[in-house]
Amino acid sequence: MGDRTREGFPPICPDFVIELRSRTDRLKPLQNKMQEYLASGLRLGWLINPKGKQIEIYRQGKDVEVVTMPVVLSGEAVLPGFSLDFT
Repeated sequence: MGDRTREGFPPICPDFVIELRSRTDRLKPLQNKMQEYLASGLRLGWLINPKGKQIEIYRQGKDVEVVTMPVVLSGEAVLPGFSLDFT
């Protein structure tokens, strides 16, 4: 998309995003997408990889954290009081 096509659309990024890897998705493109979200201002992101039984947690200004399922994830300061149980 050229600059003219994007003109008039503000660069908006959500504070929180969940990406779910499907059976046919390659992991690396999803990881790259999460990094793009971070570069655009994402505060918290979860990349759920059911096949690998892992979740990658992306946070602004921090290294990616990888946790193994089963796990309960917290929405942290981005979504106070929210948790999701992956058991």
